[in-house]
Amino acid sequence: MSHRIPVGLVGVTGYTGMELARLLARHPGLELVRATSRSEAGKTLGDLYPGLGGFPIADCPVSQPDVDDLAEACALVFLAVPHGTAMDMAAALVAKGVKVVDLSADFRINSAETYAQWYGLEHRHPELLPDAVFGLPEFNAKDIAGAQLVANPGCYPTSAILGLAPALRESLVLTQGIVIDSKSGTTGSGRKPSVGALYCEVADSFRAYNLGRHRHTPEIEQELGRVAGTELTVSFNTHLLPINRGILSTSYCQLADGVGAEDVRRAYTDAYANCPWVRVLPEGKLPEVRHVRGTMFCDIGLVVDPRTGRLIVVSVIDNLCRGASGQALANANLMLEQPLDAGLDLAPLVP
Repeated sequence: MSHRIPVGLVGVTGYTGMELARLLARHPGLELVRATSRSEAGKTLGDLYPGLGGFPIADCPVSQPDVDDLAEACALVFLAVPHGTAMDMAAALVAKGVKVVDLSADFRINSAETYAQWYGLEHRHPELLPDAVFGLPEFNAKDIAGAQLVANPGCYPTSAILGLAPALRESLVLTQGIVIDSKSGTTGSGRKPSVGALYCEVADSFRAYNLGRHRHTPEIEQELGRVAGTELTVSFNTHLLPINRGILSTSYCQLADGVGAEDVRRAYTDAYANCPWVRVLPEGKLPEVRHVRGTMFCDIGLVVDPRTGRLIVVSVIDNLCRGASGQALANANLMLEQPLDAGLDLAPLVP
């Protein structure tokens, strides 16, 4: 009999579910005992993902989602389903004493009114919002460890928050006029077919989308405001890259009076000195998405522009691993008293 902790995964057929299955296949302390999909029930994970062949997880059957069955079989459940779909299942599982890591946006935003404004949907379980912990391990590890419900951060917010937090915490930059220019690979839009994500629409092109109205904006403002100790407004702008996975965010901020390059570099190296997944690159080096592909790393490059008085921060992550499934697994590790990096000691998928 396995001594590993049983976990469940609702929504195994999306890209985040697929990535979680990949990571759980080699986890030493967690065992995937329930994988659900309404459209693929009756198959096994090996049927869906032949790359899992040779791993015991390939034999895991895919079933219809059933809260009672999940609660009876699992100590923790990952919800890799769209916003709106997750909130009722999360509430039902929490009521049954099951720990939940929600990869949707349903519990990331503290205000039910703000959630409704940006997502066009009334929050049906606002009573859970005060207890939901924002799952960014570098900042909230202690609260995550004691949580029953963790809201897994979005991919864009992960790159932006990690990139800007040290500067805002140390008041090295002004809170006004922050611009975050982010680019994502196509997996960021999910696996559901759409014309805009077709190969011929994406390949050999580059375009902006949802300017001024991207739904990750309030999440970024909420968490950066918490770090800065004041409410703030950012200009968050998104673009689609003709690549599968990866996010590159370039953030522009006005330096506070008297702040120089040495102050900035010291703040970042100090802030992430004990954070093995955040790599502050040496002066003169800028990060690339290929160097973090398939990993938990967030690589950060810093440029102080004395001519304009600006700090320019370039932060890159893999949107599927660090920006979604890998981060969800790190949160589960904390919640289940596993080593933070269990199952996440990953080399880049490409050099």
